[in-house]
Amino acid sequence: MSTLAVETSRSTGEPAGAAASPRLAAAVRTWVWTLVLLVIAMVAVGGATRLTGSGLSITEWKPVTGAIPPLSQAAWLAEFEKYRQIDQYRLLNAGMSLAEFQVIYWWEWGHRQLGRLLGLVFFIPLVFFWLKGAVSTRLAAGLLFIGALGGLQATVGWIMVASGLEPGMTAVAPIKLTTHLTIATLILGLLAWVATGLSVRERAPVAPAVARGARILVALLVFQIALGGLVAGSRAGFTFNTWPLMDGGFAPSLATLFAVEPFVENFVDNVALVQLNHRLVAYALLAFAVWHALAAWRADPGGAAARRAVALAGLTTAQAALGVVTLLLVVPLWAGLAHQVLAMLILVMAVVHLRAARDAPAARA
Repeated sequence: MSTLAVETSRSTGEPAGAAASPRLAAAVRTWVWTLVLLVIAMVAVGGATRLTGSGLSITEWKPVTGAIPPLSQAAWLAEFEKYRQIDQYRLLNAGMSLAEFQVIYWWEWGHRQLGRLLGLVFFIPLVFFWLKGAVSTRLAAGLLFIGALGGLQATVGWIMVASGLEPGMTAVAPIKLTTHLTIATLILGLLAWVATGLSVRERAPVAPAVARGARILVALLVFQIALGGLVAGSRAGFTFNTWPLMDGGFAPSLATLFAVEPFVENFVDNVALVQLNHRLVAYALLAFAVWHALAAWRADPGGAAARRAVALAGLTTAQAALGVVTLLLVVPLWAGLAHQVLAMLILVMAVVHLRAARDAPAARA
């Protein structure tokens, strides 16, 4: 992630167009930060859709006409009948009432509409600001790359849903859910990178070691979020609901961890190994965040980079505690959502920290 962000910054790190007024430049910054908030909202609604088992309630992908929900009783019954043909209904929700179906339908429909809204909020202002000269050509090119990722995300979203419609499936494939979440994470990180780069604030010098630590922190966060996607997709959070022990020890036996054939599928489908990996990287991430905060504070006590690093360490600690609570309570909706949203907020703050450190002059030894 950090490498991608750094490379993209060379095309998105330009300030708003040279001829743009301060008012237009501020509008561009507000617009990009609005996109950041919308992506976080999109991830939150997607998480709720997953946790409520709503993702397969709409069995077709209609990018244009799908924006119109059922408007009559007959239309609702037709949608319900489509859902009753898939195995999720037959194996998990047989006997579901129309009213119950409408609840899960609205979650999935809302998730798709938020995606459509995000696309409009992205492209319409981009064209407007570009024509006004408030966005340089290089910045526009970088933003168009992010927009292309958004288009890819929509396609992967449908591929993910389609995997859950296959015979014998009652949920989407974990690896496809993880891919969907990871692309969303990249989009969010790149938007936060661009938004931070549009700031006119002067940066205080940052020690090279602190800048390197910020890159590692972002990379660890993206990796951990991807592992969280595997936990969500395989429903690994609903098993081994104890902490700090897992299956009576620090880790389950090797026979349990590698019980699935072929071997590589253990890393995706074996709930024991999937959850253990998420735990181990959480420990590593927390330890590194605390170490990074201490290193940043030693380099410049009370400086802006040090304060950001300390805040990140605090939020990472809170996230780890929330993860334990979520596990012990067997993933209630509120805790699962809070855990996912806080991960996105930490990522945004870590990217801001990285971009600020990257743009700052290097501190003298």
